[in-house]
This record gives sequence, C-alpha cells and structure tokens, in this order.
Amino acid sequence: MPAIDLNSDMGESFGRWTLGDDESLLTVVSSANIACGFHAGDPAVMVRTLRNAAENGVTVGAHVSYRDLAGFGRRYVDESDEDLTADVMYQLAAIEGLATAAGTHVSYVKPHGALYNRIVTDERQAACVIHAIQMVDASLGLLTLPGSAVGRLAEQAGLAVYREAFADRAYTPSGTLVSRREPGAVITDPSVVADRVARMVSDGTVEAIDGTVVPITADSVCVHGDSPAAVAMAKAVRERLEAGGVTVRPFAGHAS
Repeated sequence: MPAIDLNSDMGESFGRWTLGDDESLLTVVSSANIACGFHAGDPAVMVRTLRNAAENGVTVGAHVSYRDLAGFGRRYVDESDEDLTADVMYQLAAIEGLATAAGTHVSYVKPHGALYNRIVTDERQAACVIHAIQMVDASLGLLTLPGSAVGRLAEQAGLAVYREAFADRAYTPSGTLVSRREPGAVITDPSVVADRVARMVSDGTVEAIDGTVVPITADSVCVHGDSPAAVAMAKAVRERLEAGGVTVRPFAGHAS
C-alpha cells in the first residue's frame, strides 16, 4: 500500500500573538516542524506544541531559521559561517532539550523560509547547516527539496535525507517553488490542493505555474499551517489520500 507523510509548520505563535491552529492540525498531520524561536515561537510555545505532538503521536522536526523574528525568517541573511553554524546548533540544542522534557524527541531538521530556499543552491550556507546537525545530533534526518545542494551535501556527509513536496505552493518549470512575491505562489482552494497532492503521490508529477508537467518525488508533503484554511486543507488532503488507498504515516522516527 502506498504511503506518504504529511507535515506542517507549527509552534509559530509568540507571547500573546497566536498564529495557526496547531491543536487541530496535530490531529491530521503525521509530522510537525516546530519553530525554534529564531523566526517564530518562544520557549512556552515550543513546550506546549511538543507536548501536544507527543499526545497525538506526531513525529517532531526542528524548524530552524535565520535569526529574523521581525521578518518571520523570510529575509535572506548573510551571516558568517561561524555565526550561522552556531545559530543552527543553538536552535537544535534548545528544541532537543525541551522535547525530552515534553516526553518526545526530535527526529529530523527542516530549515525554514529564506534559509530553506537559500540552501537549495548555496553550498556554503548548506555546509553550515549540515555541520551544525553533525555537531549536535548526527542521527537527525534532513527534510529538503529534491535535487537541492543541501540534500546532496548532506548525503555525502552521511546524514539521512528526505525529499519534500508542497501541497499549497506553486512550482516553477524547473521544480523549485514560485517566490511568495509572485502572484499565484500560494494555492488556497482545499479541493485543488487535495487533487494536486493525490497526483504527486500517485503519478509523481505536479503541474507547474506555466502549465507544464514537472516530475516530483517526495517522502513528505507540507501543508502550511499559517493560512486561514490550513486545517480544512490538511483534512481535505488526508481524506483524498486515504480514499485513494494511500496511508499517511511519518517519514522519520516515531513520536516517542
């Protein structure tokens, strides 16, 4: 029986400011990318989200980022190698410690936002992220775009690498994501998104923004948690997959 993981970004609330419905999403997805405080989240939010993930049997990933709270991690930062490596190490150490206290553990790393996109092609910053993972916990897997520089370098370094597709993001003809600055970059109709994901899983293809068909191979599909219809979209995707005989299960590790 075919299987796929559904992941979502979570723990992105901060203080009195709430973003997303994490509690509801954790009843739908199989993996949770939890913010580590640099682009979003704070210690209390991290602990609460980790506990909720553990209670729902959802696998946990570290959603590491540039240090960019004001820009939600979506601005490119030209850090020195030493600073970027230390920043990622700090985030990994923090979430691994809190996960232990919450009764779960971290199984993988998914960089966030601008850092995620940058290391698809930037080998220097990709190497920093890989080095940080090796220094803190080399057992962690890496979730990234198929064909990315960071994925290739991580495999060469002996890390487990998993490939990710995006349910609600438009693709370019080359298989990369359309910039959020461009019109049509985010798809908001749950039924359209569910059909796209079903096609990704069954046929290994996705329709690019120009109408061409792009091959895509994924171990996990991301449904973003910060859109207004995030829960409805995640439910629509899961229902569509299960109706087609696809099992939804984590791609890495276990929740506890």
